[in-house]
Amino acid sequence: MKASNKSREIVLRCIKALNDEDFDQARSYVSDDMTFEGVLGSRNGAKAYFTDMKQMKLKYDILKAFEEGNDVCLLYNLHMGKLVLFGCGWYHLKEGKINSLKVVFDPRPVLEAQQKK
Repeated sequence: MKASNKSREIVLRCIKALNDEDFDQARSYVSDDMTFEGVLGSRNGAKAYFTDMKQMKLKYDILKAFEEGNDVCLLYNLHMGKLVLFGCGWYHLKEGKINSLKVVFDPRPVLEAQQKK
């Protein structure tokens, strides 16, 4: 792995592990004190984040990955059951592990699907 794309590779490996539902492998790329901020809520700590990820079993179709130093931005189609949403994730790495993640997507289809239940 080239030094110039180390952060990008770590994030992409984490996403691959999530897609494969290998949560232990995905967890190995994330710091214990990771923070998550999204349009539908936030989580503090890797334990809380992975509890959600195990339940949701999201699948990521990566469209583009950008890296600048310890920051990585992914543009993707996010598969949430029958829903497919375009989204963006901003990953920040500290000491070689994902330390924070901020996610943006249009939540209206998710909210509409919840109202129909």
